[in-house]
Amino acid sequence: MTKSGPAAAADGTTTGSGDIARSLELLWGTGERPSRGPRPGLTLDRIVATAVDVADAEGLAALSMRRLAAELGTGTMSLYRYVPGKGELLDLMLDRVQGEPLAADASQVPDDWRRAIDEMARTYRDNLRAHPWLLKINQARTVLGPSALRGMELALTGLKDMGLDGPELIGVIITVNSYVEGFVRTESHATEAARETGLSHEAFWENQRPYLERAMLSGAYPRIAALPHDAFGDGFDHFAFGLGRLVDGFEVLVRERARK
Repeated sequence: MTKSGPAAAADGTTTGSGDIARSLELLWGTGERPSRGPRPGLTLDRIVATAVDVADAEGLAALSMRRLAAELGTGTMSLYRYVPGKGELLDLMLDRVQGEPLAADASQVPDDWRRAIDEMARTYRDNLRAHPWLLKINQARTVLGPSALRGMELALTGLKDMGLDGPELIGVIITVNSYVEGFVRTESHATEAARETGLSHEAFWENQRPYLERAMLSGAYPRIAALPHDAFGDGFDHFAFGLGRLVDGFEVLVRERARK
């Protein structure tokens, strides 16, 4: 079913907020070609690629059909011959960036499920860093295109030897993706805070240093005071540490299944 009425209006940050049937037609290439004389050189692929470039550089808030038309050097109405609106455009953008880091085929997926999880997590992290706007959108009801399904197929291929059932395998993917999203979101928030306030991380913490030093000397926070100076430093790979503990936990479950 497609949406209609005021509730169907795309806010530009929610997947599946446009005409779902039209998004699916465009994603899977089953829709009709643009009519009424499409502008030479203007293609759906170019439109989506340009939209991704704008979002990467300035965020989703900067992206509108009018802005996109200006970037492409065409009229806004020309875009509507290819894509109905921003809601459908977002669906296409998601499928495009989801497909960027995927292996060409299943033969390139690591045979060991531990390595597969590590690669899946790091690839997703790098993709979120490359496209920070991905963290700003609601993907609770993603319109599934070729890239989304191929990504799922490759992920399940990497996990096939875990010996888990279907819901558990999906649970592994959700757990890993949630960990990655949380980690990168924290990074993104720190970057945004520095940009929006004009205050560097170093300056921010330097402002607090006199108060924190007095607090540590007060004796009220012995556990925190006992931490080494590098406890919060950049020298420790927190991402690898957390991911490793997730894999350790999955290992326990895999061994339990193997004993049955």
